Amino acid sequence: TFSWGVWVSLSEPNFARAHDLWEDPAREQEPPYFGWLVTELPVYPQSTLLLKTHVLTRAVGLRPLIELEPTDHPLAVEQREGITAERVRAFAEQLLGG
Repeated sequence: TFSWGVWVSLSEPNFARAHDLWEDPAREQEPPYFGWLVTELPVYPQSTLLLKTHVLTRAVGLRPLIELEPTDHPLAVEQREGITAERVRAFAEQLLGG
């Protein structure tokens, strides 16, 4: 499994709700929160900033799952369709200079 660690901006009410439920096992029942991706992933030719997301709360102890809205942005396409191990190696080479 390959994943990016990203940040998402939530509205103030959604952030407050997520914060209030952070240690509550019932948080898994929350509907997704709308958010804006605020992490630039430099491996993509188009900016990843401000892509629309859905933030899915998971079990206590797990970070939320971020799903991009389905668009033709390469990151959204790769999230939907998956990527190859070769693509992951290319990311590593680009980011680590290998």
